[in-house]
Amino acid sequence: MISEHFESIFGTTPKIEGFTPGRVNLIGEHTDYNGGMVLPTALPLGISLAITPRTDSKIHIWSDKFDGIAIRNLSDKADDHWSDYIVGAAILAREQGYLDNGINIAAQTTLPFGAGISSSAAVTVGVLKLARDLAQDTTSDKDIAVMARRVENEYIGMPCGIMDQMAVAIARPGQALALDTETLAYELVDLPGDYHMAVIHSGQFRQLNEGRYKERKEECDAVKAALGHDNICQISDAEFALLKHLPDVLQRRARHCMTDHRRTVEAIDCLKRRDFLKLGQLMNESHVSMRDDFEITVPKVDQLVDDAVKLGALGARQTGGGFGGCIVACIANDKLETWKEALLSRHPESFWVS
Repeated sequence: MISEHFESIFGTTPKIEGFTPGRVNLIGEHTDYNGGMVLPTALPLGISLAITPRTDSKIHIWSDKFDGIAIRNLSDKADDHWSDYIVGAAILAREQGYLDNGINIAAQTTLPFGAGISSSAAVTVGVLKLARDLAQDTTSDKDIAVMARRVENEYIGMPCGIMDQMAVAIARPGQALALDTETLAYELVDLPGDYHMAVIHSGQFRQLNEGRYKERKEECDAVKAALGHDNICQISDAEFALLKHLPDVLQRRARHCMTDHRRTVEAIDCLKRRDFLKLGQLMNESHVSMRDDFEITVPKVDQLVDDAVKLGALGARQTGGGFGGCIVACIANDKLETWKEALLSRHPESFWVS
């Protein structure tokens, strides 16, 4: 229990504790910073946090994934350290009036790092929610998600969209969050009880701050400049045709955003109608688009997706920012164990996540 860890480290019981889930995105990748729809769901895995305020400006941080205690300060800038996300969230929480000073914080996670299932969003949302609750403030979970994105964009320097933060702030396991990232309007849609959205790690880890995610964001920004507006995802076929003067690579980036948005809209309808065969087809098409048009997959992930479908999944695709990490696959519950065993035997470097 996180409270027991906190007490053993800091010698006192925490003032508040809580759990924030990770998320897996079922469809709609790199659409969240381009005005499109996304369809993430919360995982049973996540991050447990416990907090007690301090009387000085220090932030003392313990994590079950790292040795020792990180000692930071509310005036610190991001320093490419594992504790940066917590520091950034604590700084913003103080700016919002949730905290008067620093904090002691303990973190325990069941989320693998570099997996594309939002460990960073879970920790920033988690810290901000606990600080809000400590202050007995009424800020909505949606507004907490917007703040958490600010931590990543402004403090960390990661140009991410809003999907991860909204998913972990609002959705719960068993629910998909149908989110319009342009307006932040959302709907919770129940996942099927007879199918499992399996998350398998490819065994290839990556970090989004290594530059390739930023490169895709900059390419999308170039498309937006050519369009004269920021909504790539909802352009018409006629408007897409007007981009033919752009370099081929930028046309392909735009085509992925446009078509993955449309697939996501259709996938939401499939979930509601329980048309899982079509949902699987859309997931497969999304992966091809990420592979060929957005170019964020790697051969190891492509082969894992291909085998997942050949072995019986209705659909499978890269999930998360790309360049490694996890796949998500839709598989019938009565086939799950046999499918899982066969897939992992073909890919011994891969491992089960959820």
